[in-house]
Amino acid sequence: MTSKELLYIEDALGHENFMKSCSKKTSEKLVDPEISAYIKELEQKHTELFDKFLNLL
Repeated sequence: MTSKELLYIEDALGHENFMKSCSKKTSEKLVDPEISAYIKELEQKHTELFDKFLNLL
């Protein structure tokens, strides 16, 4: 793996981690159960993407 590819993966990991934490915080604050459930689905999706990028290393 080249250093440029490694930097891309590190950047993608940082973005997915940020989106995961934002989704979690947001879903905890919402009172509408449908919207909260949707945001939790997004959190799960970002967790899956984070894991996929991590497995590239």
